[in-house]
Amino acid sequence: MKINWQLFRRIVNLAVILGVIIWSMEGMNINLERIARGIPSIGNIIKLMFPPDMDFFSRSLSAMMESIQIAVIGTTIAAILAFPISFLSAAKIGVPFSVVFLAKQILNAIRTFPELILGIFFVASYGPGPLAGVMAIGINSIGMLGKLNSEIVETIDRGPIEALEASGSNRAEVFLYAIFPQVLPQFLATALYRFELNLRAATVLGLVGAGGIGVILLQSLQFRRWPVVGMSLLIIIVVVTIIDYTSAYIRKRIT
Repeated sequence: MKINWQLFRRIVNLAVILGVIIWSMEGMNINLERIARGIPSIGNIIKLMFPPDMDFFSRSLSAMMESIQIAVIGTTIAAILAFPISFLSAAKIGVPFSVVFLAKQILNAIRTFPELILGIFFVASYGPGPLAGVMAIGINSIGMLGKLNSEIVETIDRGPIEALEASGSNRAEVFLYAIFPQVLPQFLATALYRFELNLRAATVLGLVGAGGIGVILLQSLQFRRWPVVGMSLLIIIVVVTIIDYTSAYIRKRIT
């Protein structure tokens, strides 16, 4: 009897995945009965959020604007700092292997730390406030932007590069006229996508004292002021949705 090894490998892989999921659920004491018990509590909390506290509309909106500012500045810092390392970590444009390896390890190390951990670190360093949030988002975003941008650089069309090199152009001219025009639109699109993620992160960083609307959420949750929580969450949902659609439109236009 001939064994279908491809089917056998798929079954083994599926069994391993299921085993890991079951092991993880048991380790965290997750089960359907426990989940079912918590659903009524979730429903009660949602009911307590409505109607939202309109007295906090202005304050919540102002804090949301601060979260947007944190995301804008943090993303801008990350895009600027990630620009050179994106080329240093690209393996197919003539950068020495040792430099590429070192640059990739730096990006890997940066991506290791989530925004909340960096937020706690910078709050301890600079004190509570939006500066800590900007630093946390800016540093964390370098890892993702550097990695994605380096992959963009590695997939560029080498035709224009070879044409300029054959005509005697130096490295600066090759970069300015053959490489940079190809990667710039995708770099911008990647930065916009990262901005969307950073806006969500900025709304959470306030929970560790790093400014933005998360500060209001933290205070409201501590004192069980559910209508204020509802007002803040409503503003977050509306603003994030608008920015997501706007960013997606811009990204389609520039790529």
